[in-house]
Amino acid sequence: MTKKLSAKCAKCPTVVCVPRITADETPTLDKAPAFCPMKVMPDVIENAVAEYDKPDVKEFARLASLQEFECYEHTPDGMRTKNPRILELFQFAQKCGYKKLGLAFCAGLANEASILTDMLENKGFEVVSVRCKVGATPKERIGIKAEEKIRGADSWESMCSPIVQAEILNSEKVDLAIMLGLCIGHDTLFIKYCRVPMTVLAVKDRVTGHNPLAALYLSSSYYARLMSKTK
Repeated sequence: MTKKLSAKCAKCPTVVCVPRITADETPTLDKAPAFCPMKVMPDVIENAVAEYDKPDVKEFARLASLQEFECYEHTPDGMRTKNPRILELFQFAQKCGYKKLGLAFCAGLANEASILTDMLENKGFEVVSVRCKVGATPKERIGIKAEEKIRGADSWESMCSPIVQAEILNSEKVDLAIMLGLCIGHDTLFIKYCRVPMTVLAVKDRVTGHNPLAALYLSSSYYARLMSKTK
């Protein structure tokens, strides 16, 4: 039996999905590797692209693409980027006509959440914010043992509750939810239970100042251990 090939775009040597051709030409798959999803699962792609025919989806995608376009500018020295992600957040929310924004943040980024809230309110948005510890539910509720508490066995520790964060923003009927610094796993639960459009402003990385890509950029030097094969 022939093993089904899976998409491996991260290993692609040709990148035929970004062809250097003119607008009146048609892309070809002649140089696409065998694992290219455009070869392996064309039906999945066709059915997914059909979703863009829905008027609301098409308009949202159009605005997202327009936002991408506006992040670049052509200068005498060539093309360059100009907008940080926070400015993009303001601009995209305005493009979509959003008025009420929800902010789900980690307690460790409370200061950043406060600054962001001020920025958003200064731009005219209403902001609903929810801290990860909302509910003050003890960690014992999910089976955490005394010796597994960060502050020590005798301390009360409220569990992070991303499901509560999501449900509060759902009930508030925010136009857009913004996730700021939730831990791995907690962010997964938030995404699973959030029923409104959402975006991620930043993710948690306690070591790199919440810039996880730093470890990738340093994988040939300070973080070389990340490239070692597991035995």
